[in-house]
Amino acid sequence: MNNAEHDMITTPVTVDMLRGHLDVEATAQGLLPHRLPARARRQIPDNQLAVAEAQPSGVRLVFRTRATTIELDTLPTKRVHRGFPAPADGVYDLLVDGRLAAQATVAGGNVRTITDMVTQSSELTEGPAGAARFTDLPTGAKDIEIWLPHTEITELIALRTDAPVEQTPDSGRRVWLHHGSSISHGSNATHPTATWPALAAAEGGVELVNMGFGGSALLDPFTARAMRDAPADLISVKVGINVVNTDVMRLRAFTPAVHGFLDTIREGHRTTPLLIVSSILCPVQEDTPGPLAPDFDAGTLRFKATGDPAERAAGRLTLNVIRDELARIVEQRAADDPYLHYLDGRDLYGKGDYAEFPLPDEVHPDPAGHRRIGENFGRLVFGDGGPFATKAG
Repeated sequence: MNNAEHDMITTPVTVDMLRGHLDVEATAQGLLPHRLPARARRQIPDNQLAVAEAQPSGVRLVFRTRATTIELDTLPTKRVHRGFPAPADGVYDLLVDGRLAAQATVAGGNVRTITDMVTQSSELTEGPAGAARFTDLPTGAKDIEIWLPHTEITELIALRTDAPVEQTPDSGRRVWLHHGSSISHGSNATHPTATWPALAAAEGGVELVNMGFGGSALLDPFTARAMRDAPADLISVKVGINVVNTDVMRLRAFTPAVHGFLDTIREGHRTTPLLIVSSILCPVQEDTPGPLAPDFDAGTLRFKATGDPAERAAGRLTLNVIRDELARIVEQRAADDPYLHYLDGRDLYGKGDYAEFPLPDEVHPDPAGHRRIGENFGRLVFGDGGPFATKAG
């Protein structure tokens, strides 16, 4: 052991060091952050949401220190699809006083292999814990944020530093609670602070709590209750794409489901600014119902809609049908709820954006697309005149 290793201080990871989570589970290894509370997790009906909510998109470890070397011991659980190459290891972003200063990965860990893309059935192979190591950090006292990989379940074991750690005081910034699909979760973003909600939160100067769940923005009542009970100064709900691509309901069920979701949120947040956002442009689902199916004809994974557009008359949902209905619902409710707002998702990513940054798999934006969505959300929502703008005085 060299002197640097000998002088490292080990600090247990505690709940008060975490931000962006709704619950924390004690495990044999340490702490496992969750983005749904235990009550909601007991009602999860499928493996997809169970995995997605435990992937810590937007969750970060925060503390203050003079350390120039920081190590975070974790046990990751990586997700791979049988027959496909394993994805790159998840990235840990370290921010110093709010700016990205270093990145690291953790090799090894558990591997959950998805054996069926439709049922999401899987097999778990256990592996060893590892350490995300950051060196040559700036000297002097500084606020540290370590954003956890948005693509890997991450159990937190211990923190090691070459200087003592102090708790970071409350930032005083507004808390933004956001719910959405895999795009909000961060699909195709290359690192955790590059997801569009993280980029928009930085632009808006707010504390993000990201309830974007891959494949699972389905107006679930337990998600609405979790949002109702979570502290928040600003709330947004992005809905549309998962409802269409899973083909889980018709228009007759969709309308009361939206009302019920909003009613539940309002039970806990009566005057909180609440923004409803429809889907970004997704040409394969604009006027064609789901369900969505994988398509490998081009040699890479793409998705295609398999429904019949003629069945829209019978209540089958498409993105355009949902946008029209969401706009109508918000207009109706806003007569009695002046804090309720609507944003067409095509204002975040529309035809011009698609021409510039096409969707690689026809559903999810690439990293440049995430940047564009984050920039547009920051301008339209947090900017002057936006529903989340800081009010003067």
